[in-house]
Amino acid sequence: MLAWWLPAAWLDWQPGLVAHEPWRAFSAAFVHWSARHLGANVLGALVVGALGRAARLPPAAALAWLVAWPLVQLGLLMQPELAHYGGLSGVLHAGVAVAGLWLVVTGRGRRRSVGAALLAGLAIKVLLERPWAGALAHPAGWDIAVAPLAHGCGAVAGVLTAALTLALQRQSRPGRDR
Repeated sequence: MLAWWLPAAWLDWQPGLVAHEPWRAFSAAFVHWSARHLGANVLGALVVGALGRAARLPPAAALAWLVAWPLVQLGLLMQPELAHYGGLSGVLHAGVAVAGLWLVVTGRGRRRSVGAALLAGLAIKVLLERPWAGALAHPAGWDIAVAPLAHGCGAVAGVLTAALTLALQRQSRPGRDR
C-alpha cells in the first residue's frame, strides 16, 4: 500500500525495461491504477492467504508462490503490446493455482476434491477471460483496463512452481512413494 504514493512509472512492468530493470517483475505487483483496483487486490490477497491457512499449506507452498511471482510478469512478454502492467491479480491467480495443485497432490478425500475444484474453476475463469484475444479487456464495472494474460500467466506459473516444488520435495525424501 505504500507504493500507492509512488509514481507508477518507477515500479510498473514495462517489457522494454526488463533487461535493465528486472526488479520490476516483483515491483509491478505493488502498482495499482485506481483505489478500486488496490482494494480488490488487497481483498484478493486476504482471500488467498485465508485459503492457504484453511488448507494448512506448508511453507514450501508459500515458497512456490513466491517463485511464481516474477514468472507472471515475465509471461507478459508474450504480449509486447502491453506496454505497462501493474497489479497483484496475476500473482493471486498463481496463489490459487499453487493451493489447488498442492491439495490435489498431497490431499485425500475432500481436500483433494477441493483442490480439483479450485483448479477447474481457475481454468474456466481464465479461459472465459480469453487471454489470447488482446492485451487489454475492459470489464463492466471496472474503472481500469484488465490484462487477462496476467491471470493466465499466474495460473500457469502457479501450477509449474507448485509441481516443481512438490517434485523436489518427493525427490529429497528417498524411499517414499517408491
